[in-house]
Amino acid sequence: MSGVLAGADGLPRCPWALSTQDYVEYHDTEWGRAVRGDDALYERLCLEAFQSGLSWLTILRRRAGFRTAFSDFKIAAVAEFDERDAERLLADEGIIRNRAKIEATLANAKVLAGWEPGELDTLIWSHVPEEPGPAPRAVTEVPAITPESTALSKALKKAGIRFVGPTTAYALMQACGLVNDHLAACASRDAA
Repeated sequence: MSGVLAGADGLPRCPWALSTQDYVEYHDTEWGRAVRGDDALYERLCLEAFQSGLSWLTILRRRAGFRTAFSDFKIAAVAEFDERDAERLLADEGIIRNRAKIEATLANAKVLAGWEPGELDTLIWSHVPEEPGPAPRAVTEVPAITPESTALSKALKKAGIRFVGPTTAYALMQACGLVNDHLAACASRDAA
């Protein structure tokens, strides 16, 4: 699984995208495309944290459940959640029921609710690499951590955001289009 592979439709894609239709759709329509706005970035930040230690497919298949459970990731709404909500979430089979991840999601909303509109967007997008690296030709050329993801992780942690290490920060950067890690020959590379 190093270079691009042809999907059932003949389009060349990053090989990780071909194992399920869920991945094909996510790869072709979302991954690597710019995500802007505080609530949208908060959702991605939360989902990346929930993914830690799990398959992204697990998160994709429960995304509707996450959105329902967390009020569509509206920062202002989640910031109002209390201990009863935390207990409700721990019992919700539609999400990943991990106490530390749930508590981080709620705590992060409380922190972000005190920020100016657009501040999360500005902070995250200020970590776009100054020079994009060369297009990777194989998945082995795609890093898990970069200096920019380490800096983003540190900036978010300094601001009080929890559960966002350098690897999670880099996955966020990939998913939200701060970097383009579609392989060089991937049909989605130029669309990202």
